[in-house]
Amino acid sequence: MVRRAAVREFAAASLWVMPAAWALAALVAGALVSQVTIGPGSLWAPLAFQGTADDARTLLITIVSTVVTVIALVLGLTVVALQLSSTQFSPRLLRNFLRDRPTQRVLSVFLSTFTYSTAGLYTVGIASGVRVQDFPRLAVTGAIVLLFASLAMVIYFADHLAHSIQIDAITDLVQRGTVEAVKMKPGNGEFPPPTPPLWAVTLPAPHSGYVQAAHPQLLLSLAVEQGVTVLVRSRVGEHVVAGTTLAWVWRPTAGDPKPNAALFARALEKAVRIGFERTLEQDAAFGIRQLVDVACKALSPAVNDPYTAVQAIDHLSVIFCALAARPLGDDIATTPDGKVAVVVPGRRFADYLSTMCGLIRRYGANEPTVAVALLRLLDDCAEALTQPGRVTSIVEQVALIRDDAERGIPQPADALLVSAAATALADKLGNRSG
Repeated sequence: MVRRAAVREFAAASLWVMPAAWALAALVAGALVSQVTIGPGSLWAPLAFQGTADDARTLLITIVSTVVTVIALVLGLTVVALQLSSTQFSPRLLRNFLRDRPTQRVLSVFLSTFTYSTAGLYTVGIASGVRVQDFPRLAVTGAIVLLFASLAMVIYFADHLAHSIQIDAITDLVQRGTVEAVKMKPGNGEFPPPTPPLWAVTLPAPHSGYVQAAHPQLLLSLAVEQGVTVLVRSRVGEHVVAGTTLAWVWRPTAGDPKPNAALFARALEKAVRIGFERTLEQDAAFGIRQLVDVACKALSPAVNDPYTAVQAIDHLSVIFCALAARPLGDDIATTPDGKVAVVVPGRRFADYLSTMCGLIRRYGANEPTVAVALLRLLDDCAEALTQPGRVTSIVEQVALIRDDAERGIPQPADALLVSAAATALADKLGNRSG
């Protein structure tokens, strides 16, 4: 299961996988269509290419050269879009552009047209090195159809590219992916994880990278069979170094035989995936980081675009409302009798909140619109809360925002707007907790 998930994640984030698959499908389709013979009285005769073999070869050569030029243009525009999003918003957004399905489909159509038409040059007008007049006319018609499809894709790609580099489209894409990650990987234990005893056996990380996904349930049967507790050290999204501790495994007492480290190391490698980059598969904090980066870069002196920061905060509100309404914390796999067997540490609501609010608050401490937007986010979170214990975290962030605004905003009238909004929210939260 983990390997299939890794393959799906790799394919979705690779710009070449779908075009390569379509190109192979175009070759197969061309080979099949080339076997179709169209007689003079056939219903398909009006659709078959009506020119000579030389006309067909000239047409295919023209299509190939045109599509190559268009592919170069599309790749150039894609690189420009990647550079623009990286420098203006965040370098961590590049992965989202590589996962962009419309761009992958456009490149797939272009590459399919190229491979289909190029392969047709082997069968049109020449057989065994000798010029012939018979050729698969319907297959040449297919090349014309693909040419028109490619031209339509040029217009579609230009429209899609213009929309995809807009800040609203970028932040909405990150928001939807992060909310999906929140739904797919909730925690189920907000209490502190167990502390490994002195006799615990350490399991080293097989290689360096980021923890991309963890599936504690895959270790549960082995842990129950061996009568041990397994605790993964790193949270999803954190970096690990090869040879350092990735997990601990121990039996109830020091007098029990030590667990087989090699056996659990192999099982851990299958259950915990480590890659060279962070992904959104189980890492909602990565999506939050992307939007926080957008907000912080917009607030930098080089850009000085507070409204973009406010837009990023608005999309963060959707994510944090989803977090506020769900259980968070460690991902725990337990036995039927409720005994803890495998624990993967996870972030709490306060962790997410402090990271997001802290960075944006410090960068935007002298901008009242940003402070008010953060207070509005906290107000939305308070409305969506399902666990009263999280109110304290929101109250703490409200106080910090108010203190930084009063200290950083030079104009008292502007600071008064933030103070009034913070006071009103603090009173609302106080009434709720009381």
